[in-house]
Formats: sequence, structure tokens, C-alpha cells
Amino acid sequence: MKALLILGLFLLPMIAHGKIYERCELARAMKRLGLDGYKGYSLGHWVCTARYESNFNTRATNYNPGDKSTDYGILQINSHWWCNDGKTPGAKNACQIQCRGLLTDDITASVNCAKRVVRDPNGMGAWEAWKNHCKGTDVSQWIRDCQL
Repeated sequence: MKALLILGLFLLPMIAHGKIYERCELARAMKRLGLDGYKGYSLGHWVCTARYESNFNTRATNYNPGDKSTDYGILQINSHWWCNDGKTPGAKNACQIQCRGLLTDDITASVNCAKRVVRDPNGMGAWEAWKNHCKGTDVSQWIRDCQL
């Protein structure tokens, strides 16, 4: 029993923090899920965005007090527009998913919703991190040496 308790205490931080991808591991996953070149954005743009949005953490969340929404997951998808968290006033849920589905180690739901986000006229401009850190920069550094 004591060993089980110690094991649980050891694993709890890993569960609470989710999966934190390595840069190239994330690039491979995003490429496999069809993001490379999607709507004209290279894979480097997506990896750069994930780095500055969540630091590659699948369980990252960020509360926005202004509109009482929350950003979820590796790409920080917002609950006001894109997913349903059951608590954001006036939420649209354009991706037709529960926000908690964006917090799993499997990034498929996040990528599928991101594809929906980027189809809007703002494109990747929907992500502040992309506008502030990735847009207009050499994003090839984010996939360099990844053996894609």
C-alpha cells in the first residue's frame, strides 16, 4: 500500500502537467496530422506557434478575464469561439468539441480544431503568439534537424 501511495505521488505531477512534446517529436506529429502546408502555412509556423502558446504542453490552459474564456491545449484554442467548456458566456463552439478534449496527450483534436480556426479569414492571425513571434520570421529553425 505504501509503495502504491509513493508511486501515485510520483506520477501525479506528470499527469497534472500532461505531455510536453520535444520540438521534433511535435513537428513529426503535426506533419503526420496534415499541418505542413495547410492553408499555406509551413510546419515551422505551427511548431513555432505551439512553442509560444503552450511551451509544447498538451495540458496548458490560460484564463482570459476580459471575456471569461479559457485557452486550451498545445495550441491554446479559445473557449469563446472554438470549443465548449461549459462555463464561457456566449461560447460559439465552432469546432464542435469539448475543450477538455484539447488537453490530451494525443493532439489530433487540437490539430483538427486548428485547421478549422485557420480556415477563417484571420488565418494564423487568430493566435497572438504567431503574430508576435512567428509571423515574418524564419520559422525553418523550428523544424531544423528533425529528419522529417
